Amino acid sequence: MASAKVAQESWYDHPRYYDLAFKSETGPEANFVEAACRKYCSFPVRRLLEPACGSGRLVAELAARGYRMTGLDLNQPALKFLRRRLARRGLRADIFLADMADFCLARPVDAAYCTFDSFRHLLSEQAAQQHLECVAASLRPGGVYILGFHLLPPDASEECTERWTERLGCTQVTVTLRVLSSSRRRRLETLRISLLVRRRDRLKRLRDEFPLRLYTAAQFRRLLSKVPRLRLCGVYDFWYDIEHPLKLDNQMSDTVFILQKLTAEGDSPIFAASCRENWDSPRHP
Repeated sequence: MASAKVAQESWYDHPRYYDLAFKSETGPEANFVEAACRKYCSFPVRRLLEPACGSGRLVAELAARGYRMTGLDLNQPALKFLRRRLARRGLRADIFLADMADFCLARPVDAAYCTFDSFRHLLSEQAAQQHLECVAASLRPGGVYILGFHLLPPDASEECTERWTERLGCTQVTVTLRVLSSSRRRRLETLRISLLVRRRDRLKRLRDEFPLRLYTAAQFRRLLSKVPRLRLCGVYDFWYDIEHPLKLDNQMSDTVFILQKLTAEGDSPIFAASCRENWDSPRHP
């Protein structure tokens, strides 16, 4: 097999390969979304929102399970791929082009989710706060936002490399993720994604680099304190074990937050106690 020249392109512009790279995560993530909605919502969940839905693997999966789906993203190739996927499977969803830090819905949803680091593409505190406020405005009272991203523990190494391979039919995708630089002061890291695609006798190489915002547990606490309509009610990791919630501390890395929109009357005593149990210190605002 002849070697291929490396193309400097956004991997988000190749939704087929991006989608395949996370194929094995789709089932567990969708299962967790359903389990979290059953556990934390006091009403049947039928309408779901995914900001930064990308190629739409979860939108399609949850639509196939009977949910009314809404998805938004800024990447046109990804949205085009998703619309074709939905049409091919005979599924329906409301899909539109929008910034995850600046959107509004005509009708509130029961729950929302963003499971895999898309939140960290918001590079400023203002953009992150605006995103949470948009989500809060889009949720019905008592609805939940399932937000997953990597935290950076204070003593963690700033150098990181991950590699994994996924296969579907005759197509194999190998992803190498490498942190090129990191600044705790600026709260930014630069990530390089290298994609090696093998399809029969063809070989394709892509490379993409982009910044992501860094968060410690304390920094996310401070951000959440600025969005009073949302309260933390559960903390999990990427094992997605709904029966075993965790406590947020400085050792956590792969973190999933369950944020709940307050009702018009505010917290009940039980609700407030449930929220407090998920913080590791009384500094929770």
